[in-house]
Amino acid sequence: MSVLVTGGAGYIGSHTCVSLLNRGMDVIILDDFSNSNQKVVQRIEHMTKKEVKYYSIDLKDKDAVHSVFADNEIEAVIHFAGYKAVGESVVNPLSYYDNNLISTIYLLQVMKQFNVKKLVFSSSATVYGRPKQVPIAENAHLSATNPYGRTKLIIEDMLRDIYASDNDWAITCLRYFNPIGAHPSGNLGEDPRGIPNNLMPYITQVAIGKRPVLQIFGDGFSTKDGTGVRDYIHVMDLAEGHICALEQLKKVTGFNFYNLGTGKGYSVLEIVQTFERVNHVNIPYIITDARMGDIPISYADPTAAATGLGWKAQRGLEEMCIDAWRWQKNNPTGYSDKKNPHLMQSGDFSFS
Repeated sequence: MSVLVTGGAGYIGSHTCVSLLNRGMDVIILDDFSNSNQKVVQRIEHMTKKEVKYYSIDLKDKDAVHSVFADNEIEAVIHFAGYKAVGESVVNPLSYYDNNLISTIYLLQVMKQFNVKKLVFSSSATVYGRPKQVPIAENAHLSATNPYGRTKLIIEDMLRDIYASDNDWAITCLRYFNPIGAHPSGNLGEDPRGIPNNLMPYITQVAIGKRPVLQIFGDGFSTKDGTGVRDYIHVMDLAEGHICALEQLKKVTGFNFYNLGTGKGYSVLEIVQTFERVNHVNIPYIITDARMGDIPISYADPTAAATGLGWKAQRGLEEMCIDAWRWQKNNPTGYSDKKNPHLMQSGDFSFS
């Protein structure tokens, strides 16, 4: 099977490409590398011993996307590409609507033109907004508390309408919870640009000495220790969820949506403490004000994915923490060759 992976050089996309290749599928990566690195493609090839065709293209360049489909026998698409920072989306909503929605419309138009009607869409648990109860099942009320989540929700609605108009489509939306961890080889991992928006890369950057202290946003939530609780899932479990979704699309048409999570909630402090314990490092932290819009608790009911896709998360929190730290130790400055002049020696942490 030949699969086009948009955003295939990104964090989740790259791990999914490795899983696809290891299962004998052909992979074509389309990425503008605005939030990723071309070296990721080289690492994927080295890890899988397979050549990967890739295009440095902006999905909003419809003619270029058309050329990719014209030059390749594409059978299915996994769509990861898009802006993804919640805070940034609040500051610059028009950029998120322009990029995430227009690029997806163009992609779908080209897919329709070439009769490629199998799609796995990278959605998010943000489509649940402020959940009224946990665990969150797929039939929970859908809403959004920020522009990023709203783009995911709008795209899901678009895909639902497309299937309603043409039942030959086979579409699966995967609603992720909180991916962390890295490939166990230590060759692939999360390499955010600038200040990390997510907890685990912030922890690993503090552990490696790139940042002096971890900020924990709020300790006054109605949780076991006052810090926010989330469902953290290993990125390799997430990658394997996409394989299961593709396998399903080979057999049936339809519009489906599944949570990908472990069904367990861990607080921020539990993540920090587990990371320290299994990796034998110290993570200094300070408590700051909670961020506007943060919710106390969010974790998945993953039952539907187990019954509908035959998928279940296999890796636990300790493995997530160990693999994330292995990646950061092997790659202190991420995929960059440049040495960070501010990189401190181990133990040189400060709260200032």
